[in-house]
Amino acid sequence: MNSLSNRPAGKRKDRGRDNNSPGPLVILAFDSGDPTLLQHWVEQGHLPVVSSLMERGCWAETSSPELLLEHGAWLSIFSGISRCDHGYYYFRQLVPGSYELRLTYGPEINTLPFWGLLGNDKRVVVVDVHDMRLIPDLPGAQIANWAVHRGYVSRAPVDQPRSEPRELLEQISQSFGKPQQIIENPEADLDQNRRFHRDLLARVQKKGSLCRHLIEGETPEILVVSFGESHTAGHQFWKFCGDAAGHGRNGHELGDAMRDVYQAIDREMGLLLSQMPTSANVFILSSIGLADHYPTGGLMAAFCRELGYQASPLPKAASSGPMAIARRLVPESWRTALSKNFSRETREQLFAKQFCVSADWSRTTAFAIPSMYTGFLRVNLRGREPQGVVEPGRDYQSVIESLENDLHQLIDPQTGQPAIEKVVRSREVYGCNDSEILPDLIVHWKSCTHFIDHVVHPKTKIIQKRPEFLRDSEHSSRGFFAAAGPAIRARGRIADVEVLDLVPTFLSFLGRSKSEQMKGDVITELFQSGPVSA
Repeated sequence: MNSLSNRPAGKRKDRGRDNNSPGPLVILAFDSGDPTLLQHWVEQGHLPVVSSLMERGCWAETSSPELLLEHGAWLSIFSGISRCDHGYYYFRQLVPGSYELRLTYGPEINTLPFWGLLGNDKRVVVVDVHDMRLIPDLPGAQIANWAVHRGYVSRAPVDQPRSEPRELLEQISQSFGKPQQIIENPEADLDQNRRFHRDLLARVQKKGSLCRHLIEGETPEILVVSFGESHTAGHQFWKFCGDAAGHGRNGHELGDAMRDVYQAIDREMGLLLSQMPTSANVFILSSIGLADHYPTGGLMAAFCRELGYQASPLPKAASSGPMAIARRLVPESWRTALSKNFSRETREQLFAKQFCVSADWSRTTAFAIPSMYTGFLRVNLRGREPQGVVEPGRDYQSVIESLENDLHQLIDPQTGQPAIEKVVRSREVYGCNDSEILPDLIVHWKSCTHFIDHVVHPKTKIIQKRPEFLRDSEHSSRGFFAAAGPAIRARGRIADVEVLDLVPTFLSFLGRSKSEQMKGDVITELFQSGPVSA
């Protein structure tokens, strides 16, 4: 092993630190850790490490427009940069200036995590922080995609396990084995779910062992570790969780499976903190929570077609080209079965080609960017889209208002209630006009415990087919925050934390100032005696 991890235990070296220097900054994350369940299980005594931080320091829920969407949430949290600037909102995004779709990955976004702004004078250990780029030549260790949440199988290089320094991945593989990919499966039977449970618990333990190994001998100034198992467990076992979620199957043998994984993470966090000095200032974070939900992407696309926003392609255009001919000749059930053998990237390429010819863009005023849960609506704006027909200004505003009005008239016939929870204008919540990247409207459907095969509008009935991927949970827009340490005031529960304030606060703990691009501010109420001067 290299010098990073070849120091004997008990011979810890606190690099470059004196008695007047701030202690290490430690950030531990439950990826998609539900804040309601975290608080509930703390109250029941199941999460002693999280509970200890809450009692010794302060805690809150996090709220922010940055948390309206799952994808890009961690990018905003750890960079301090808003979606208006980094532009990452979904794994499938429009190529600016076109109607083409492309797979989008967080590490490809030209935005650095805060530890990438510090130069090379601080030793960092960063493990599995979602969507973050690896920063070459930083002292310490960085590992990505070793044991993270996966809802799909990806062969893209950016999704594969990586490390800095590069040779570190092979070195830890020799000691800990190859990374174990655990792919969520909504259709898993009882035996498969039992195996999921065992595998997730074993992987949490292995992740903890790996992280303790990385900090042996020399204390990092910055330690950031994310546990993706809480994300996978949340989706996989949500339907069984009858605890604070309130909808589970009473007495089901997997009723505590989700809690078991949170407990295992709590335990490994405690073991990891036991190896850090008492001078450490510790933060525990979750990105966003969970909610009852079923896919609504088909409804969003049908909404635009049925209400006349997206014009159907002309018959000639629709029938030309080898892809269109193949679609007419091969039954849909066959196409679906065949596509299961394709890689995710190949399937997305085929889907993107189909989307490009799915409308007569010269007669389309608005369209849906294909998604599974949250809806993304884009106005076909002149000067922004290749065949934009809506004039900026008054005409744009009129289309936005019409879309909002029609969305709020949608009724779920199974409940008799409005199907839409809220509609968000991107330019207002993120402060950017006519974004080349972001959708114009973000549509949140109401949480529900059933698949909605159709909704009713006063003008029409809007139908969606049952999708191949039918998961019963999606994400809420709130997360969790707790902090304790020598520099942190013990205040109990505090007001909701804006996530863009986190990086300026972390930088202040390190004696640095935020960059001009960061819109957040230091959370001054956390400090015992005021923020550290830069």
